Amino acid sequence: MKIELVFIPSPGVGHIRSTTALAKLLVDSDDRLSVTLIVIPPQFSDKSSSSVYPKSQNRLRYHLLLADRDQSTKLNFISYIESQKPNVKAAVSELVTRSCSRLAGIVVDMFCTSMMDIADELNLPAYIFYTSGASYLGLQFHVQTLYEEKKLDVSELKNSDVKFDVPTLTQPFPANCLPSVMLSKEWFPYVLRRARSLRATKGILVNSVAEMEPQASKFFSDGNGNTPPVYAVGPILDFKTDGDDEKRREILLWLEEQPTSSVVFLCFGSMGGFGEEQTKEIAVALERSGHRFLWSLRSTSPVENMTASPPGEFKNLEEILPEGFLNRTAEIGKIISWAPQVAVLESPAIGAFVTHCGWNSILESLWFGVPTAAWPIYAEQQFNAFQMVEDLCLAADVRKEYRRDSLIEEPEIVTAEEIERGIECAMEQDSEMRKRVMDVRDKLHVALLDGGSSNAALRKFVQDVVENIP
Repeated sequence: MKIELVFIPSPGVGHIRSTTALAKLLVDSDDRLSVTLIVIPPQFSDKSSSSVYPKSQNRLRYHLLLADRDQSTKLNFISYIESQKPNVKAAVSELVTRSCSRLAGIVVDMFCTSMMDIADELNLPAYIFYTSGASYLGLQFHVQTLYEEKKLDVSELKNSDVKFDVPTLTQPFPANCLPSVMLSKEWFPYVLRRARSLRATKGILVNSVAEMEPQASKFFSDGNGNTPPVYAVGPILDFKTDGDDEKRREILLWLEEQPTSSVVFLCFGSMGGFGEEQTKEIAVALERSGHRFLWSLRSTSPVENMTASPPGEFKNLEEILPEGFLNRTAEIGKIISWAPQVAVLESPAIGAFVTHCGWNSILESLWFGVPTAAWPIYAEQQFNAFQMVEDLCLAADVRKEYRRDSLIEEPEIVTAEEIERGIECAMEQDSEMRKRVMDVRDKLHVALLDGGSSNAALRKFVQDVVENIP
């Protein structure tokens, strides 16, 4: 029997690519299966979908929705996703009538849980592609349980020093590392709704590896917490890098000239920019450390407008960096704006990675065996930083509770001393942390092989999908 799954990714190239990588794994694992991705246009980008996303292939197809830019820019992200439901439903309904395969279910991105309504209306099973880690998934369920069974609202723990147990972690978790949405009275009801939606699915595909998050793996495999089946099918990685080919070649040629494990790489994701004062502190830390460095440096966007206005370039580096810094570090450092992150992490020259702790960045660094120094910014990155530093001991700490988003006041400045300490710890060549990182690297590679844990989880998911066909 030929079967088909519909994937609904969150808007944006990064989510499309990770979803595409998962879809490719699925169709390669079973000849009966085909996948259609319904692509919601980015909310603020002016690029046409057809110029950004891959072309359809055999058993892997894309249905690109049209953008209504005048309307979309007036909405917040949640309202924007809601506004796309009629378009998505029309696309799925058309697929039901025209497909030669049996439609077996809808897989929605973790940020598009409202699309599960479409599955209900069409009497189709709904699944989630969870692009964060299994431990964070456990936190979401636990926060909901605390509220509904113990009447504990974690948004009341803002500015608190309290710690509490999370069943998917081995160490007590500090409230000051909770995501800002969980600490916001305004957004906490949305957090609860999303957790309830996750529980209502037939299953959750998690971009993780059982051996990387053993506590979370045991929690979910033991059937705790009244959750649906959780399939750790990662690492789902996309190794393609867009950008300027000439700049890419220049960066990689520079890295080829550096000694093995000698360069610290600093890069903070698509929203990772800093103001002048914080930039000076980073520069001081780098110069004091004496290490070679590759620094993806971008100027900050307004806190209240981070999503709509991503970071840009500083117009004059000499004006914002310490006097003489560029001349003094010319032989050991390279400052760039855009970074081909995957290609950089793959370079033997990279000895450590100062990162914002986005989940994809964590998986990429572990895949290549690069130790990290954790400096989170927003979303669930504070949780990821705590997990990497304290729970799994796979990262050094810059400041794991740091945050910069529209739900808080202006952040404090992270000092040069904190940054330098994190860099030195991550760059230590014979450390126990580096040995643990290399061990996890090997486990991630084995997990995707035939007989590996992630490969087995993927096959179990397909088996369950077939059994759940209405």
